[in-house]
Amino acid sequence: MRYALLFCTPVGAEEQSPAEHAADPRFAAYLAAAREGRVTGGARLRPPGDATTVRVRGDEVLLSDGPFAETKEYLAGISFIDVADLDEAIALAATHPAARDGGSVEVRPVWE
Repeated sequence: MRYALLFCTPVGAEEQSPAEHAADPRFAAYLAAAREGRVTGGARLRPPGDATTVRVRGDEVLLSDGPFAETKEYLAGISFIDVADLDEAIALAATHPAARDGGSVEVRPVWE
């Protein structure tokens, strides 16, 4: 079954560089799943301050800088996984540092 893992980080948390992620053994443990083929794609996202939100009202396209809402967490990245079932998806999500560092990992089934 395919799932999306949505990694949420607390607002104000320290951003780690890609080099810092590579040196973090907790990320290395998660990335081992990628080497096993269970992680099939994904991306780390830039901080919410770099976002542009697009809304269309009638025929007018409205743009605003930053995220669409004030929150205590923001979406920091996403992975797509291919696992046997929800239990395996949850077990894999629990190995990601975002689940342990004050953030969260949302597990969501993918429409197929």
